[in-house]
Amino acid sequence: MKTGLLDRNHAAAPIVQLTDEGHGEATTAERSQLARARAFAEPLLDGQPLDTGEDALVHADGVAAILEGIGAAPSMRAAAYLVYAGDFLNKPEEVVSKAFGPSYAGLVMHTRKLVQIQRAAREAQVHEEKRAEQTERVRKMLLAFSRDLRVVLLRLASRLQTLRHFAATKTVCPVALARESMQVFAPLANRLGIWQIKWELEDLSFRFLEPDQYKTVARLLDEKRVEREQGIEDFRCKLVDVLARHQLHAEVQGRPKHLYSIWKKMRGKGLDFDRVFDVRAMRVIVPDIPDCYAVLSHVHELWTPVPGEYDDYIARPKPNGYQSLHTVVYDDQQRAVEVQIRTQAMHDHAEHGVAAHWAYKEAGTKGYAGVSASGDFDAQIAEARKTVLRQLLAWERDFVGGGDAPSAETVFDDRIYVFTPQASVIELPVDATPIDFAYAVHTDLGHRCRGAKVDGVMVPLNTALQSGQTVEVISVKEGGPSMDWLNPELNYLQSHRSRAKVRAWFNALAQQHTIARGREAVEKLLQREGRTAIKLDDLASQLGFRQADALFEVIGKDEYSLRNIETLLRPPEALPDPDELIASRRSRPDGEAPKGGVLVVGLESLLTNLARCCRPAPPDPIGGYVTRGRGVAIHRADCTNFREMGQRVPERVIAVEWGIPRNDKGVVYPVDVQVEAADRQGLLRDISEVFTKERMNVTNVNTQSARDQRGSTARMSFTVEVADSARLNHVLGLVSKIDGVRSARRR
Repeated sequence: MKTGLLDRNHAAAPIVQLTDEGHGEATTAERSQLARARAFAEPLLDGQPLDTGEDALVHADGVAAILEGIGAAPSMRAAAYLVYAGDFLNKPEEVVSKAFGPSYAGLVMHTRKLVQIQRAAREAQVHEEKRAEQTERVRKMLLAFSRDLRVVLLRLASRLQTLRHFAATKTVCPVALARESMQVFAPLANRLGIWQIKWELEDLSFRFLEPDQYKTVARLLDEKRVEREQGIEDFRCKLVDVLARHQLHAEVQGRPKHLYSIWKKMRGKGLDFDRVFDVRAMRVIVPDIPDCYAVLSHVHELWTPVPGEYDDYIARPKPNGYQSLHTVVYDDQQRAVEVQIRTQAMHDHAEHGVAAHWAYKEAGTKGYAGVSASGDFDAQIAEARKTVLRQLLAWERDFVGGGDAPSAETVFDDRIYVFTPQASVIELPVDATPIDFAYAVHTDLGHRCRGAKVDGVMVPLNTALQSGQTVEVISVKEGGPSMDWLNPELNYLQSHRSRAKVRAWFNALAQQHTIARGREAVEKLLQREGRTAIKLDDLASQLGFRQADALFEVIGKDEYSLRNIETLLRPPEALPDPDELIASRRSRPDGEAPKGGVLVVGLESLLTNLARCCRPAPPDPIGGYVTRGRGVAIHRADCTNFREMGQRVPERVIAVEWGIPRNDKGVVYPVDVQVEAADRQGLLRDISEVFTKERMNVTNVNTQSARDQRGSTARMSFTVEVADSARLNHVLGLVSKIDGVRSARRR
């Protein structure tokens, strides 16, 4: 049984290297490749300063050591030297490709480009209000190159090495770099499950961003270190003895203390230092899962568990795959101690994340599950790629607010990330073109786009872009898109958003022409009416439109008649108030000739209308009823409606008489006629012939047929025009004689 105690009072503790026993020995060829890569880079890097002040060769050695610590194979560590050597070669991709192969050349190209753009982005964002934008930019840069796991791991290791440099040399770390490490790189390491790098990135960033709080936590750890270590050692020895008596093979060790984690819990939960459970912690590593639960049982038998502090991450792993049993118990002195219980495989994953999985695949014939290495670097990481992409996608959702999302394969196959000359990251659909890029930057830039440079080279506007490229748009001062861009066969646009912007531009242009046409028509009408002084917005408001352009648009589309405007400009004469009409009733002078078809006794030129309910016609006895707003309604004296209204409001009944002589053939009146007959073929024709023969114009016909006890019955309604209702009675008598007609009467 292995035992040991690990405590850490500062953040920059070295990462524990994986042993050959756990992950297999490197082959002679791999070691030779690593040595050759360092020998190739040494004369180029030695003595050369990086922008952070580090010696380039020392930095590369540090990155290689960190990669070794998380289980990376020698081939991966060799890449660290080649990437930095590329900064000092005239044609780095070409030279590295010839010396080490195209796989390394691609890695050098992508990593160097990411470093350059990331550095430019950090320098470009100097204002306080740009922090969130800078963080989002760096996150998208890492996503842009996430197809190659090596790039992501190299950047994590490089950032950790840089922070270690500032800590070791006690020089001031740029705030922007420390904040970027805390907000982007540490969460990324957490998502990939590389907790050793995650914790150290957090602790070092904490040290540079909030030095006073860092020193406070470090001092609290130092003040009670001897007492704490003695208590932990007593706890460990007691647990070791109990597990040995029960024949449980376990490695029991103290868990490293992470200052940032302790401070975050103190601040977030308002706890005193002694109440933070991370201060006293143990880790138990056993061969298999049943042993995990057996150890948990013995721990809870020996010490009292703290309520609410038990978590089973074996049954319910964390999103990044982390598995372990967590519990907190009170020791013999009633001090809280956290205990983590896991298998060796769980421990390797917790410490090294996806890198541990990668190491298994590279372990050769001695590796786990009999998986042997293929020798091809790209093939060696293919198995880990899907896991990495899923975690990167989850890491991305952490920033954008969560929610459901498609699979990693779908997302990363459908998007690319390109850069502006100012190092801004632009996300586009796969196969997007420079025009799509221009519209993504700004709609107006898309409209004015006339050319583009990709990585400094002029390209056609329908060129498909690829992740990592830098795009510069060449535009004119004024102008709009081309209709050719909407032709799908020409492949100018791949983004739905871009196509929508182009369509919107042409729709707006057509709308402007329509509005101009409508405005011209309205202005001509106002000139004819002599009303040019009227305000167009006021005119539109009176017609129910919010603004003049809305009125012009519907007129330009011929959806609104100008006659409506004419009616508004020529309002009808106001009708007299009915109460005033009743009050002013007086007798008409004898001998005065009537001026209209119906004369209202005692008044002239008064609006009258024939009631539809009874349709009066001369020489029917009639009466008048004063309405509100429609003058005097003329009813037949025997009209039921007229009698009812007269009973309710007798003061509105007014005397009227026909004012046109009976022999005036120029005036006709509509009269409704109802006919009921046995339905048969030709019935409507026979009735119509009677009206035609008697020279009565039929303006409306409505027929209905239904079956009853007498058979099929037709009910017909006719509206005919007559000059004299007396003559209508003669015509109805003729209709009644038609075969099958049962009744013919005026309604």
